[in-house]
Amino acid sequence: MGGACSRKRGNSVDGEGSRRGASGKLSKAGSSKWLLFSLSRCSSINQTGQAKCPTLMELCVAKIREDIAKYNSFSLLPRDISQQIFNDLVDSYHLTDASLEAFRDCAIQDMLLGEYPGVKDSWMHVVASQGQSLLSLDISSSDVTDSGLLHLNGCCNVQSLSFNYCDQITDRGLEYLSGLSNLTSLSFKKSNIITAEGMEAFRHLVNLVNLDLERCLKIQGGLIHLEGLKKLETLNIRCCNCIRDADIRSLSGLKNLKELQMSSCKVTDAGISYLKGLKKLFHLNLEGCPVTSASLESISGLTSLLYLNLSRCCLSDEGCEKFTGLVELKVLNLAFNSITDACLVHMKDLLNLESLNLDSCKIGDEGLLSLKGLVQLKSLELSDTEVGSIGLRHLSGLCNLENINLSFTMVTDGGLRKLSGLTSIRSLNLDSRQITDVGLSSLTNIILISDLVMWEHCQLCQCSLPILYIEVLKRMLTCLTGLTHLDLFGARITDTGTNCLRYFKNLRSLEACGGSITDAGVKNIKDLKLLTLLNLSQNCSLTDNSLEYISGLTALISLNVSNSHVTNAGLQHLKPLKQLRSLSLESCRVTAPELKKLQLSALPGLVNFRPQ
Repeated sequence: MGGACSRKRGNSVDGEGSRRGASGKLSKAGSSKWLLFSLSRCSSINQTGQAKCPTLMELCVAKIREDIAKYNSFSLLPRDISQQIFNDLVDSYHLTDASLEAFRDCAIQDMLLGEYPGVKDSWMHVVASQGQSLLSLDISSSDVTDSGLLHLNGCCNVQSLSFNYCDQITDRGLEYLSGLSNLTSLSFKKSNIITAEGMEAFRHLVNLVNLDLERCLKIQGGLIHLEGLKKLETLNIRCCNCIRDADIRSLSGLKNLKELQMSSCKVTDAGISYLKGLKKLFHLNLEGCPVTSASLESISGLTSLLYLNLSRCCLSDEGCEKFTGLVELKVLNLAFNSITDACLVHMKDLLNLESLNLDSCKIGDEGLLSLKGLVQLKSLELSDTEVGSIGLRHLSGLCNLENINLSFTMVTDGGLRKLSGLTSIRSLNLDSRQITDVGLSSLTNIILISDLVMWEHCQLCQCSLPILYIEVLKRMLTCLTGLTHLDLFGARITDTGTNCLRYFKNLRSLEACGGSITDAGVKNIKDLKLLTLLNLSQNCSLTDNSLEYISGLTALISLNVSNSHVTNAGLQHLKPLKQLRSLSLESCRVTAPELKKLQLSALPGLVNFRPQ
């Protein structure tokens, strides 16, 4: 049996994707040092598209999974190995009530069961049996109740707990967590039963570093219980529309706070004034809050800010001169505000800026002159602004620019020629019906200067092309062998056009909706083995034969073939797609019962499917 807890985990914030399978990256000290390398279930295809030879450990774990019914207990194995077996059963959806029992008293450190089907109170007995070894637990979207949390009392070394979307855990359950003083990360996303009174239990979690209360709608007045959590570095209260200015006052003493997410709260300029003393704050998200430019008086004192999101607020030009002091900023989002070129004048000194979002602002050509010196800029969002071709000349010196969105602007073919010297561009959104074949010819210069391998993302949605397969695009696309993401939505691509796509062996994401693709066109992409996302919706001529071609794309995670002639009979071809988690077949001749049958019999990992 494994020994007691012998390591500490870093204090990074758990994101949406940080759940099952992550423990392979958190290797443990023990007798099997060769297990320090991540041995989580790997794809049988590597980045070059070639078959990958499994390790000996992977073969052993796969055999154990096949014969899992033969094993009553893994408690005599080194915990490194029992942890690997546990991870594999979770990733492959083979963990059941019976097989879980074999992990009792195994001293497992990470039990990441977020969104795993069937997790309930009875499972918590085995979870709690890990005792002092347990370091992280994720039971998000489970049916665990307060009674289940009571068993965690003996897991005194646990550092990370995630209970997102657990709608049966109440204030009483929080009381059972108050004794876990080693806890550093706690997440309760969308837990509508938790109230301000229940948050009193947080007072005892003095080592808490990361707290996530996103979409908890009954916590107004509860932030007062966080005043003693002096180690708190990240707090997420996004979409908590119950939060008001008085609540923010409770945060004013949290001097170690580095990240504060509070988009869509009801906080005004008065509430923002309480943040003045948070000198270590480097990430502030106020998207959708009813704050005005007056709040910049308080924000300007937060000189450590690297990330500032003021999208969908009530900003105007007045007061924007306060931006000049935020010289460390790397990311600034001002989308959907009433700012004009006059505001951009005050951004000349933000020389560290790498990303600027001005989506739907009242920005014109003259405003871009103020951006001329921001040579570190990598991403620029100008969608739905008044920018035209003339203004693009001011961007010609931004040699580090990688992503630029010019959709729904006044940019024409002539404007694109002004971008031809930006050799670092990797993602260009030309979602504008004013761009024609002539304009696209300018882009070939960018590709040639970039040695034809630098682009990773290409978006040509809804451009005014007669068909995709024209000579200029043939020259351009067949050279982009390093492309990983391609969006052709509304580009009226045909089967002839898909013939170009077979060159893109590294393509991970392909969206070719609303075209004239038939089964013959789908056959052209059947060898793109690295595809994880494929969207062929609105190609009405596709039939079950297309699903047969797609059956070999075993890395697929998301597939959309809506509005086609696919039928129930074609579903059999999808059985090999064991990684598939999202499947959309709306407006097809496919029924919900047959899709459910497919999920239960062959695709247990499928969590989102339509129709249902």
